Amino acid sequence: MPLCQRVALCLRCLLPLLLPSLTHAALPRAASVPGGVAVVSLGPIAAGARPPRAWLGKQPVLVAADAGQWVGVVGLALDTPPGTYALRVDEMEQATAQGKSRSVQFRVDHKDYPAQRITLKDSSKVQLSASDLARVEGEIAAIQAIKRHWRDADDTDTDFVLPAAGRLTGRFGVRRFFNGEARSPHAGFDIASPRGGTVKSSAHGIVLATGDYFFNGQTVFVDHGNGLISMYCHLERIDVQTGETVGKGQRLGLSGMSGRATGPHLHWSVILNGAMVDPQLFVANPGRMN
Repeated sequence: MPLCQRVALCLRCLLPLLLPSLTHAALPRAASVPGGVAVVSLGPIAAGARPPRAWLGKQPVLVAADAGQWVGVVGLALDTPPGTYALRVDEMEQATAQGKSRSVQFRVDHKDYPAQRITLKDSSKVQLSASDLARVEGEIAAIQAIKRHWRDADDTDTDFVLPAAGRLTGRFGVRRFFNGEARSPHAGFDIASPRGGTVKSSAHGIVLATGDYFFNGQTVFVDHGNGLISMYCHLERIDVQTGETVGKGQRLGLSGMSGRATGPHLHWSVILNGAMVDPQLFVANPGRMN
C-alpha cells in the first residue's frame, strides 16, 4: 500500500479520538418545528478536516459530529413561521488554508400548541405598575443578551439529565392567558419540585449569570458552550456564582416560588442559538420526572 494511502487510513482510524467529545454524545431528538431542534446534515467528515462553522442568519449554530457526518444542531424559536430556511456553512480547505461558503437548506413544519388559562390573585403580576414595567423591560433586554451569548467549546454535552425530581406540571409551548389576558407562550417546562428541593445542572458548563427577576424570580443561567444555555427559575436559594464551573448533576440551588409563581416548582428552559427550545428533546426519558 502506498505511503499516502497508509497515512490516510491511519487518520481515519484516529479521527474518532481527535474529534471533540460531542462526537460521541447523544444529540437532541430532531423536531424541525417552532420550538424544536432541526438536525441538519452538513456533509461527511473528511480525515484531518476542521469542523465547519454554521450560521442561521447572524446567529452562530452548534456543529457536532454524528455517524461520520457533520451536523448543524439548530434551535428554532416558537415564533418561527413554517417554511424553508438555509444555514450558511463556512468550511476551511485543509490544503490551501482558505475558506469557502455554501448554503444548506432545511424545512420547518407547522405545530399547534395547546392553550392554558391561569388565574393569579396578585393582579400586580399581570397589570404592571410603571416602575414594575420599567424593571421588566430592562430585565428582558438583559436576558435577550444572555440568550445570544456564544462561547466556543469542544466538549458541549447535549445529553442532559433532569434538573430536579418531581411531577411534570407545565409543558413547553403552551399558549398562556393570565387572568384572561394573552401572554408569551410557556418557553420551558415546569417540575413540581417541593420548596427546598435540589436543583442541579443538566450538563457541565460555566455559570453565565444569576439574578432575581420580576417574573422568573431567582434564576441561574448555565453556559454549556456553542450557544447551548440552560435556565433555572423560581429558586428559593442560589448556591453558585457567575463564572463558576459546574459539573453535570451539580447542585445550583434550591427550588422555590420566587417571582411570578402560583406554587413551589422549577421552571427549566433550554436556549440554543438564541432560541428557546423544548427541553424534553435533550433528555433520554422525558416522561420520567422522578
